[in-house]
Amino acid sequence: MLDPKLIRSDLDAVAAGLARRGFELDVARLRALEEKRKALQVTTEQLKAERNTRSKSIGELMKAGSREEAETAKAEVGRLKAELDSVETQFDAVAEEIDNYLEGVPNLPAVQTPDGSDESANVELRRWGTPPAFNFAAQDHVDLGAGLGGLDFETASTITGSRFVVMQGAVAGLHRALAQYMLDKHTREHGYTEVNVPFIVNGASLRGTGQLPKFGADQFRLEGDQDYWLAPTAEVPVTNMVRGQILDAEVLPLKLTAHTPCFRSEAGSYGKDTRGMIRQHQFEKVELVQIVHPDASWAAFDELVGHAEAILQGLNLPYRAMDLCAGDIGFSAARTIDFEVWLPAQNCYREISSCSNFLDFQARRMQARFRSPERKGTELLHTLNGSGLAVGRTLVALLENYQQQDGSVVVPPALRGYMGGLEVIEPR
Repeated sequence: MLDPKLIRSDLDAVAAGLARRGFELDVARLRALEEKRKALQVTTEQLKAERNTRSKSIGELMKAGSREEAETAKAEVGRLKAELDSVETQFDAVAEEIDNYLEGVPNLPAVQTPDGSDESANVELRRWGTPPAFNFAAQDHVDLGAGLGGLDFETASTITGSRFVVMQGAVAGLHRALAQYMLDKHTREHGYTEVNVPFIVNGASLRGTGQLPKFGADQFRLEGDQDYWLAPTAEVPVTNMVRGQILDAEVLPLKLTAHTPCFRSEAGSYGKDTRGMIRQHQFEKVELVQIVHPDASWAAFDELVGHAEAILQGLNLPYRAMDLCAGDIGFSAARTIDFEVWLPAQNCYREISSCSNFLDFQARRMQARFRSPERKGTELLHTLNGSGLAVGRTLVALLENYQQQDGSVVVPPALRGYMGGLEVIEPR
């Protein structure tokens, strides 16, 4: 959530910043609500002062023997209390209306975020690796997986429905190896602590990281009396580990990683990527989350981006880094860098990781703070996260980039230790 103080002090600048990402802030509504809030606040303070003065006078009148006047003062205090209760109720209602509106307002794009209204304005920062040059027609991962006896979309459709897959044999092992490789890399080399978190979250957790209230249609909600949802990404449970907490500055940064399934309804993507594993309702990711001091925020962002990038390089997968424009960044993000991996069958780069800095936007929603010994009071933390990587899409990239003319797939050297030394997955 945006800082209400910033909105009160510089509403036009906030509106201009949000316009960069194509969001039209209702300036007139917020200005009217703020004027009403301030007027009610002034009235509240005046009524409290008058009530306190009258209350104090009661004792003085009683001491002076002016019982009748004291009773009149008591009645006046009662009237003031009733009026104060009414005004405070109105004040709370206005404050709640402001908060409810601001819950649906996205984060301000950082100054580093490029201008632009959609993905066509994203800026390519760099490329790494050389796409393979095959002397045969490249197969996509669906046909390769079928030939290897490892990807079965028909059975998954029977079990559940479309956009699910059953993995078997060496392909299932390769998928598992990828997740283990990523976890080992991040914990042993990049300094993250592995956490195992619930895959079901409550609505407060989704609101904390910004998936609710705006994106409820993209989530899977469980039936029943409890406010339970399937986690769309490990970002939600891992980041919410600090919701409502006040940390000591000495424990920062917190660097956490988790391998979890992710569940998304993909409500707005029907007709897109219906073939294969690119866009599924259930998939797995190894997520990176950093909880940091505001002063370390952008250095942490560069570090996190490098950690995701290291996985792609370790697997020798060609990719490019894209700086997303203001109109293409996510709801909670101030800046995002995506990694897109080369897919030979599509002859293009496709997203495999998204790394974002949310600054204090999520922390304000979660009331996640820290206490610094150098300063009085508490301050909001900064949160960052990124995919390190999306396991299913990495599997897709490996199958297609490491395929051979006979339909076999070479196991990348970095993964062979996780595969019992297997070097090639042969077709069945």
